Amino acid sequence: MSDDLFAETVSLSLGGRAVLNQVTARFRKGELMAIVGPNGAGKSSLLSCLAGLRRPDKGRISLDGAVVADIPARSRARAMAFLAQTPEIAWDVDVRTFVGLGRTPHLGAFGPSAEDAVAIDQAIAMTGLDDFAERAITRLSGGERARALIARALAGQTDWLLADEPLTGLDPGHALDAVDLFRRLAHDEGKGVVVTLHDLTLAARFADRVLLLDRGCLVADGPPGQALTPQALAMAYGVQTRTHVGAAGPLIEILRRVD
Repeated sequence: MSDDLFAETVSLSLGGRAVLNQVTARFRKGELMAIVGPNGAGKSSLLSCLAGLRRPDKGRISLDGAVVADIPARSRARAMAFLAQTPEIAWDVDVRTFVGLGRTPHLGAFGPSAEDAVAIDQAIAMTGLDDFAERAITRLSGGERARALIARALAGQTDWLLADEPLTGLDPGHALDAVDLFRRLAHDEGKGVVVTLHDLTLAARFADRVLLLDRGCLVADGPPGQALTPQALAMAYGVQTRTHVGAAGPLIEILRRVD
């Protein structure tokens, strides 16, 4: 597979409403990209198109020149892990078994291998769930479940991780841990990591590039300092902002609504 995931003039309508309008963006391995924008901007729709779960009405999403939606599901699952925004957890299984579901695309005819077990253990350790590995997934708190979902995605050891609001339910400390993990996956392991976020400060501090959407249109695409300008944020969110730069990095302060 190529290093690039490419969205080319992608348009999509759902329920008779345009949710993406001529969006073009290139996503690269080795980068953490954050997709931000107000509610209804098209963030989740774009991510589902990137994952091949929706086919755009116009334009194309390609990976190594192949249309993503045309790649066989098993092959696509080996290349890309997708973490949905509101996943259902219907199985009353222990955390280790749940995380192991992320290995499904890799399983051979004889079931899980030693390699699968190592990948599961690594994913559990990376998300700090060692003490919960034998606990039933249904007995976890919301934040612990969020971490288990991330671990399941990591267990697949894919080249690409696409995560829709992966910080939902996480307390501030674990949210910082998660975005730091995403950054390390991109920088240290060379994965392509694309996440949708609502927290503009986290996007500014951790993302290599930010894609800003508003009403399905691309407002800005670039490094955080270039994409999250007061002008762009006023256009997308209708608010006045001020950015403070301190030892921990930028802090985007929301001042007031603008007319």
